[in-house]
Amino acid sequence: MAVRKSGPLDAMVGAKIRMFRINRGMSQTALAERVGVSFQQVQKYEKGANRVGASRLSQIASVLGITVGELFESSQEKTAAANSPVHLLAEPGALRVLKAYLRTNSRVRLAIARLVESIADQKPTVQKSVVQKSGIQKSGIQKSMTKASVARLDAATRGERRSSRART
Repeated sequence: MAVRKSGPLDAMVGAKIRMFRINRGMSQTALAERVGVSFQQVQKYEKGANRVGASRLSQIASVLGITVGELFESSQEKTAAANSPVHLLAEPGALRVLKAYLRTNSRVRLAIARLVESIADQKPTVQKSVVQKSGIQKSGIQKSMTKASVARLDAATRGERRSSRART
């Protein structure tokens, strides 16, 4: 008997399950209980480690209030890019960040985007040793995340608060 391994399509379907589940505000445990599996099994489905059978897929779609076809949309693309919007939204916290981002104004959005990009582009610099006054050496990692970026975001946020007070 041939061993059935999960493949890229299973990973894509799992990512979509995760995206729809998070969008519905449902935990892995809640989905698992309604489908009749353990939450660990839901984790495996979402990571693409385990394949989802047809009947289980139908149950999951029903619980999430979607059609089975929605879990397979854009599956004709042979290269399921890791940077696809679906894959990105399946990352933990991504949907929360996006919803909060949308609650801000355009100036703050621009500041947030610049801040996150500058953080992501920064490479931590390793500070091999620092000699203290006592002569004892202390080692550690000094992250070069600029305080100026945070200060700019704070300033943009304060400016937004001032302008909203002026309007009221």
